[in-house]
Amino acid sequence: MQKKTLETILYSTVGVIAMALILIVLNAVAGATRLRLDLTKEKAYTLSEGTRAILTSLDTPVKIRFYVSRSVQSTPEAVFLKNYARKVEDLLAEYKQIARGKLVLEKYDPKPDSDAEDSARLDGIEGIPLPNGERFYLGLAVSVLDVKETLPFLPPNEERLLEYKLTSAISRVVNPEKPVIGVMSSLPVFGMPSNPMLMQMGQRGQEPWAFITELQNNFTVRRIELNTDTIDNAIKVLVVIHPRGITESAEYAIDQFLMRGGKLIAFLDAASLVDSQQANPMMGRMPGGGSTLGRLLQAWGIHFEQNQCVADLRYKMQLGGRPGAPQEAPTYLSITAEGINADDIVTSQIDNIWYFSGGAFSGTPVEGLKQTVLLKSSPDSQLVDGFLATLSGDSILKEFKASGKEYALAVRLTGKFKTAFPNGKPAEKKDDASQSDADKQDKAEAKPDAATLKESQRETTVILVGDSDMLFDNFTLRRFQSPFGTLAMAMNGNLNFAQNAVEQLAGDLRLIAVRSRATLNRPFTRVKKIEAAARLRYQDELARLEQSKAEAQQRINELQAQKKDKSQRFILSPEQEQELLRFQKTVAETNKKLRQVQKDLRRDVDALQTRVIWLNIAAMPLAVTLCGVILAAIKRKRTAAR
Repeated sequence: MQKKTLETILYSTVGVIAMALILIVLNAVAGATRLRLDLTKEKAYTLSEGTRAILTSLDTPVKIRFYVSRSVQSTPEAVFLKNYARKVEDLLAEYKQIARGKLVLEKYDPKPDSDAEDSARLDGIEGIPLPNGERFYLGLAVSVLDVKETLPFLPPNEERLLEYKLTSAISRVVNPEKPVIGVMSSLPVFGMPSNPMLMQMGQRGQEPWAFITELQNNFTVRRIELNTDTIDNAIKVLVVIHPRGITESAEYAIDQFLMRGGKLIAFLDAASLVDSQQANPMMGRMPGGGSTLGRLLQAWGIHFEQNQCVADLRYKMQLGGRPGAPQEAPTYLSITAEGINADDIVTSQIDNIWYFSGGAFSGTPVEGLKQTVLLKSSPDSQLVDGFLATLSGDSILKEFKASGKEYALAVRLTGKFKTAFPNGKPAEKKDDASQSDADKQDKAEAKPDAATLKESQRETTVILVGDSDMLFDNFTLRRFQSPFGTLAMAMNGNLNFAQNAVEQLAGDLRLIAVRSRATLNRPFTRVKKIEAAARLRYQDELARLEQSKAEAQQRINELQAQKKDKSQRFILSPEQEQELLRFQKTVAETNKKLRQVQKDLRRDVDALQTRVIWLNIAAMPLAVTLCGVILAAIKRKRTAAR
């Protein structure tokens, strides 16, 4: 008996040691090969195909100097940063493995008064101060020969952007020559200097929009005026943002730019919120005017609803109103994956776009042009007047009638474009009274200008978007203060969409798949769809009650206006008084029914959202519990059989 017990202990000990050795070997192999199991739906922790393509195509050694403080005191802030630094280090090791010897990784611990600290300063890496007075370094420098890109600090809250930043830095040092991008806009996208009077009140000027800053990081950006008459040949892509007030000569310049093979991205608008704030900041979010490229679009067979905005029940947003009473905004759209083209490289990895009082595109492209819809509304949408679009969401909802049509919100045209100016460059406009008969005769007999290109020299591309507010920082980024300074986090995929479009036309297509992973949105699409259907069910009853209330109120006004003579203008007969009381009672009952219908609608929507939330929360625990009960029953049955 003692011998059997000794054998059992010996075998158990050997088994534990063997298992420990196996685990050590497996960990060593996994650590060397940098294998990771990514269970997220969007594969957030798996390197994208774009990164792999860039790393495997390296033909020149790329050096990365990684600076991280390892010897600072273990304060809570330092421990948090060290844990994140290990994630960065693992990512760099995976990069090195995929690059197959073309990526050299050097690690430094910038201790005070050390050579590593001097090297960090030369590379532009500065440590951030910790509460205990020490400085923590977490940055890197990427270089090829004398070309260098620096990421001074890697904030932990931007982990989703880490792969894009690192891959983009590698791409820039490998291909240092930046394409030239032109930007034309009536909005202050390049920022505005401070007004001397406002500076005395402590107000600063406007910084450039984040979209422009990101473009400047990857391209050479040139500013183009709205009254220009020519566009430089060096410009590869022209970005037009809300071209309100654009001159005919500038449209001609864009036309000839396309004829030479240039590419265009135009963000038009039906009711620009940013434009109105720029004109009068005291007005708040009142809609401004629309913008279009009328003559060009007409030549391409496209029509833009410049004065009508798209309202959508399925994609509508809720704005912060009074506590507990958010305001419905049917023209402020949060477009989910259903309205985003999943088959196009520009939008395939974007799951949420915010669209603010924008218009829609219609028409059929002329022969020779192919149209691809990138963004679209849901069938539960309609067009509403641009001026009224952002004034009262409730009034739009009360009279809402879904068109059943999916409106095109962003499209791409490809092919050979024909000029919109067959007679050449437009002449400067003059008053008819100041023109002589000879001038009018010459204008009538004008012949086409031989210098004007009539057709694009090669196939080119135009991307049209029906909203320009979607690029504004306040609608794309959430800024907040942190121990690492002011940081910004993307609220949606708007900037990714715009940058992807530019990247597709001018830059490295492989970066699109990397950048689009920076944001993630998981809206309750099913809830939105059912909520829209519920609202439409109540729509007829709400409209009927509103009509009944309006008719009763009109009759009350008529009775109160009646009079027998001037001395009795406010005296009614007994019959009229009875009728007045009856209509007043009707109005009161109608108001009560309206409130009840709206309460029923809100109750149904809230109940639906509650059921979905509880289903998401409880489904997995219930499934695990059920599996446990089944396994326990099976085990009990087998035990009983023995």
